[in-house]
Amino acid sequence: MITVLVTYKLPAGMDRAAAHKLSQSAVPKFQALEGLQTKHFLYREEEGLGGGFYAWESREKAEAFHSEAWLDSMEERMGSRPECRFFETAVVVDNAGGQVLVDAA
Repeated sequence: MITVLVTYKLPAGMDRAAAHKLSQSAVPKFQALEGLQTKHFLYREEEGLGGGFYAWESREKAEAFHSEAWLDSMEERMGSRPECRFFETAVVVDNAGGQVLVDAA
């Protein structure tokens, strides 16, 4: 499993309600993505940041989605270029599902 942390500066004036509405409108797109296991939509009011926390089944799927073209499209829509940080996921504690995944990468 590969985890990707994405952060970007939100457009000026985008408040919590607008950020949450935008996130909710994007849900169907992410439900249909092959290889995406989970996505958390992130919002940090203090710094005017938005982002996502993605869990992918493979590095290849993660890199295919978080491509230069995707970065360009996000920059065009949000007014700032996202920063993507890729991590190998060694262990996942899933309390809701009652399981622990070891060597998840």
